[in-house]
Amino acid sequence: MIRNIRVEGFKSIAELTLELGRVNCLIGANGVGKSNLLEAIGILGAAASGRVDDEAIVRRGVRAGLPRLYKTAFQDDRIPPHITLEATGEAGASFCVSLLNPLDEPEPAWSYKTEALFDGASWLVSRGVRGDKENLAATAGLAALKLVEMPADGAATRLVRTLQAYAIYCPNTPSLRGTVQDAQMRLPVGLSGGGLAEAFQYLRTTLGEERLDGVFDLIDWASDISATEAASSLLSPSVPRSKYVLKFTDRFMVASRNTLTAYDASEGALYVLFSAALCLAPTSPKLLAVDNLDQALNPRLIARLTERLAGWLKATDPERQLLFTAHNPAVLDGLDLADDEVRLFAVERNSDGHTCLRRVTLSDDLLKLNKEYPLSRLWMMGHLGAVPNV
Repeated sequence: MIRNIRVEGFKSIAELTLELGRVNCLIGANGVGKSNLLEAIGILGAAASGRVDDEAIVRRGVRAGLPRLYKTAFQDDRIPPHITLEATGEAGASFCVSLLNPLDEPEPAWSYKTEALFDGASWLVSRGVRGDKENLAATAGLAALKLVEMPADGAATRLVRTLQAYAIYCPNTPSLRGTVQDAQMRLPVGLSGGGLAEAFQYLRTTLGEERLDGVFDLIDWASDISATEAASSLLSPSVPRSKYVLKFTDRFMVASRNTLTAYDASEGALYVLFSAALCLAPTSPKLLAVDNLDQALNPRLIARLTERLAGWLKATDPERQLLFTAHNPAVLDGLDLADDEVRLFAVERNSDGHTCLRRVTLSDDLLKLNKEYPLSRLWMMGHLGAVPNV
């Protein structure tokens, strides 16, 4: 697992370190930099794959932009020439890069100022600015060029592979319904939620219905959920569709008229299935993020969904980690903060505009208040911070 992420000079983040657990929830007002933190990890993942350019970052869910939009530019601070990103994993393994792209002469790809890879005992890569004698393009990472031999299953290798596979998911309803094509498809689902029907059918086939009971419990109006290729009798011919279509059986309706597709069903059910697919599918990244996990979900439903996340992740892959942002206070009522692997972070901007992060733990004072009020209420009352100053 990745235990620490360090970010310097990226967007609204002057300097910040995030200590990760298995489930990591980021809360805060709009515009404080929650998504910026997720995107910084995406840039680091692209660097671990050997190249940082628009194509590499977009396929990881990072918004493409001009170099001047990525670097910090606070009014009273000097703009740093580079962005520094670092991840630390098990056994002390770490990967760190400093990336350059001049504001006045931007290039299609960022260049590596420094790159370092440590396996916990020795440096596999430790280089500064490269000279001509190395005969390497500055825009290409050393590990990606296979200049460094890494153990097949060493701590450094696992760290790099985890970063390479990282992605930020931001589902939208049309993609989940299968009526529009997902621009960034990958297994088990696309970054916008495309391919959900295929992903759920795969889960149902490989895990069995018993393992999916916790998913079905969250969609109480459906007596059955499956995927089908034969959707012509269920959908209007004018509705766009993918090869497979989700099929829901409504337990309250008469048998002759109780079948719905993803196009007609509650969008909340689709977001639940999306979260389950990401957490339970063996093909999901070991480190993944969901921006706005709580969208389209009823407060009680998102609390119950959040309760299940840690168990789903651990049951399928003990090394899998999830970061997610949320704005619905009910999310907090599903977090078991007594479990050290379930972590809540309050994200705010200080008086200089810098994104700051603070882990919320169950202090004695907070435990006392929590006996009277749920965490959702305590957040709204201002006891956790991370509320807008409006």
